[in-house]
Amino acid sequence: MKSAVYLLCFAASLMCMVLLLRSYLRSRSRLLLWSTLCFVGLAINNLLLFIDVVVLPTQVDLLPVRQVSAMAGVGVLLFGFIWDAE
Repeated sequence: MKSAVYLLCFAASLMCMVLLLRSYLRSRSRLLLWSTLCFVGLAINNLLLFIDVVVLPTQVDLLPVRQVSAMAGVGVLLFGFIWDAE
């Protein structure tokens, strides 16, 4: 059951990323670009969570890599908010 939840979280992040990218390509709003890049990091984080907990439960600990990908995604969004603040 855990694996289904992790995969659904990954799918939701991926879908948000695709929808934001589609909107960005139509409107060229930079805030949509920053949001898309944030969801890239969050989707990578969810995929790494699935790999860490389900695929490789005891061999490798991917916690530091997962934290870096999540912080990078949120950091990009924060940078975009600060950069585009007018």
